[in-house]
Amino acid sequence: MAGISVLIADDHLLLRETLVHFLSREPGFSVSTAGSLAETLSRIATDGPFDVVLLDVVMPGMQGLPGVSEVVAANAGGAVVVMSGNVQRSFVEGAMQRGAKGYVPKTLPARALAEAMRQVASGRSYLPVDLYSGVPAPAPEGLSHLSPQELRVLRYLCQGLSNKEIAREMDIGEVTVKTHMRAICTKLGARNRTQAALIGTAHFRG
Repeated sequence: MAGISVLIADDHLLLRETLVHFLSREPGFSVSTAGSLAETLSRIATDGPFDVVLLDVVMPGMQGLPGVSEVVAANAGGAVVVMSGNVQRSFVEGAMQRGAKGYVPKTLPARALAEAMRQVASGRSYLPVDLYSGVPAPAPEGLSHLSPQELRVLRYLCQGLSNKEIAREMDIGEVTVKTHMRAICTKLGARNRTQAALIGTAHFRG
């Protein structure tokens, strides 16, 4: 399988280096960086289009949604995912209306970030579980028999998080996560967490 080219566009050097470190440790990624809108457009013109541009929405030159539109147009043939430490739901929806393929919070765990990049590079969109102010999204058809907590666990599982990472994200004990996982497997008829993730991913995509 061909590698996934990612352009990390963010003006914070430490964050860029951290993201490069995380993604470079994952198999199949090639990572480039930019620190402003102008540099982002220049890198796309020179080396792109990239499979995914991870775009900080407040870096120099962006000016909000118009900057998103500009990068989406420049990276035609690839995807753009907006990134921020804190962003309103309306902004994310506006960005996606302009062609962005999703939103990644800067607090996203490293393993989930890599999975998000793979998901977007394969042509799908990505939104974090808690984008809607902690209100669980409606359960896809076929998963309605899961409780809200079980559904959240399954969503995190489908993002590639371990039980320990899920426990941290949900602020619950790891033993509780394991209990939810057993219930999920039973309700989905899955033999293990891997099969549960495959079943969940199929429903969430649909």
